Amino acid sequence: MTFTVVGLLLGVVLTLSVQRWSRRRQLMSDEDCPGFAAGAINTPQLLAWIDAATQGWMILAPDLTIAYINARAERLLHLSRNLLVRGLHLDQVLSIPQLDEAIVSTRHLQRPQRSEWHQLGEPLEAFVLPGTDEWLLVLIQSRQSLEAQQQQQERWVGDVAHELKTPLTALMLVSDRLEMAVDGKDTVLVQRLQRELHRLQQMVNDLLELSRLENCLPQDSGSYTLLTLEDLVDSAWSSIRPLAEQRQVTLDLDRSESGPLMGDQSRLHRAVLNLLDNALRYSPNGGLVEVEVLPSGGWWLLTIRDHGPGLSESDLGKMFHRFYRGDPSRSRAASTGSGLGLAIVQQIAVNHGGRVEARNHPDGGTCLELLLPKSLPE
Repeated sequence: MTFTVVGLLLGVVLTLSVQRWSRRRQLMSDEDCPGFAAGAINTPQLLAWIDAATQGWMILAPDLTIAYINARAERLLHLSRNLLVRGLHLDQVLSIPQLDEAIVSTRHLQRPQRSEWHQLGEPLEAFVLPGTDEWLLVLIQSRQSLEAQQQQQERWVGDVAHELKTPLTALMLVSDRLEMAVDGKDTVLVQRLQRELHRLQQMVNDLLELSRLENCLPQDSGSYTLLTLEDLVDSAWSSIRPLAEQRQVTLDLDRSESGPLMGDQSRLHRAVLNLLDNALRYSPNGGLVEVEVLPSGGWWLLTIRDHGPGLSESDLGKMFHRFYRGDPSRSRAASTGSGLGLAIVQQIAVNHGGRVEARNHPDGGTCLELLLPKSLPE
């Protein structure tokens, strides 16, 4: 956001400056740059700042010739310093369809546009900013550092989770021995310890699973088999039926569509299980969880509705974030999860080329909707 705002402000000043500089090569006056004292900013000073910038700067004239380009942009675009590109048409120097599309959109919409591409294996991004009289400013920077930080963070989470598994397992064994050795009030304390250890153990397992999902290629069909959403719902509900029966919550599955598709059976089972578990948590005692499978073009839509109090706008916007927990007063069951269940559902959906969304039903309760393709793309 800061990058874009700074670019917009400097872009407007810069395009005005370059236009006047190319016409008469003199210092900018008060009329050219209102708000600055006379002689405070001039074209050579602006260009010196641009040359020292950590981002790549490229100024395009109305005919898309390169009016100015700094050294950082030349390095990012792998342009030889011996090649004099100023004055050349952009097409003579670069062939980047993504950048060309952003330039066309910027001129048409008169709004900044962003594009991404790889230049000789290096991930780059550019912001194209509109100026007056169809001048354009292109700000270029590498995405390598951002991607490296993300990969490092994912590795760190995976490493920490692995390191936590061993001591947690040891603590679980100790707590089991303590439960047999103590009595009276101490038993309550040990049982509380065991509940917290179970929660930490589940969180570690969920972190490892989320890390594995994020490092999988989307639609990696190596483990895909033919299955149906109807069977997945039946199997997942069987896993939580004992909890549902304790609160007299029943499942109402519309079996008019079975929802056949190709997918990873174990992970889709996990996704459906998490969605049903979420619906059970928010269902009132003696309530109903309604499930429906609907065709939608080349997609299957799995809708799971509870009859709880519904969710706030804040919860609807954040419920698929990691570790996010909604208002505990809305839940009808004790919150013992890791806070990663719906984030895992979202990643499983993305890996299958689909998505998951949430909305409040007009007649009450919340609907969670899982959209999956009927078949793999050709």
